[in-house]
Amino acid sequence: MVSLLRGQSSPGEGGMTIFGHLAELRMRLVRMLLAVAIGSIVILVFYDQFLQFLTQPYRNICNTRPDFKCDGTLFTLGPIEGLSARMRIAGYGGLIIALPVIMWQLWKFIVPALNKQEKKYSIPFIVTSVILFMTGAWLAYWTLDKALEFLIAWSGAGVEQTYQISKYISLVAMMVLAFGAGFLVPVLVVFLQLVGVVTPQTLIKQWRYSFMGTFLIAAVVTPSGDPISMMALAIPMTLLFMIAILIGFIAQRRKKKRSPEGE
Repeated sequence: MVSLLRGQSSPGEGGMTIFGHLAELRMRLVRMLLAVAIGSIVILVFYDQFLQFLTQPYRNICNTRPDFKCDGTLFTLGPIEGLSARMRIAGYGGLIIALPVIMWQLWKFIVPALNKQEKKYSIPFIVTSVILFMTGAWLAYWTLDKALEFLIAWSGAGVEQTYQISKYISLVAMMVLAFGAGFLVPVLVVFLQLVGVVTPQTLIKQWRYSFMGTFLIAAVVTPSGDPISMMALAIPMTLLFMIAILIGFIAQRRKKKRSPEGE
C-alpha cells in the first residue's frame, strides 16, 4: 500500500503475492471484528450504566434550564426500537473499546511495505492515535450539553423537548466518531510526511488552504451543526495540524543528518 503511494512496484521484490495480501487482510479484518464483538459484549453487560453516562448531558440541561421544558427522559416509537438502540450502543461502544486492536492490526498490515527506519514508529503511532481519538471522543462528550443547549434554544420558545432514543444515540455516536476521526487527521499528516508522500514545506506553502479545509471539514462532519461544536473541533484540529508539520520538519532534519552516514 505504502509502496504504491511512493510509486514503487512490489512484484519481483520477493514480497507476498496479491492473494497473500488478501489472505492477510482477511485475517486482520477477522481479528478486528472479534475485538469489536468482545467490546460490544462488555457494553451489553454494563448497558444501563453506559446509557446513564450517555444521557447525562441531556439530563444536566433539563435540570439547569427549566425553561427548556424537558425532563431528560427518552422514548421509543415501537417495541423493537429499544432493542435496536441497545445493539447500536453496543456496536458503537465495542468499536471504541476495540480501537487499540484495530489500529494495531491496520499497522501490522502496512508495516511490510515500510523500511526499517519507518517501522520503529509503529508503537508511537498506535499509542498516539488511540490517545488522540479518545481525546476527541472526550471533547465531543464535553461539548454535547452545550450543543444540545444551542439546538434546544433555537427550536423556539415553548417547544417541548422529547427525544427519541435511537436518534439521540445516533447523535452522540456520530459526535464521538466525528471528533475522534478529526483528531486522527494530524497522525495521517505525520505519516504521509515520514513516507515521503508530502513534505512539510509543501504544507507550509498551502497553509491557508489547509486551515480553510480544516474548518470546512469540521463544519461538515459535526453532526449537531452548531457553531460551538464546530469550533471545538476545528481549533484543536488546526493546532494539531501545525504540530504535525513541526514533527515533519524535525523528522526531515534528522533524516538529512543521517544521510551522509548511510552513504
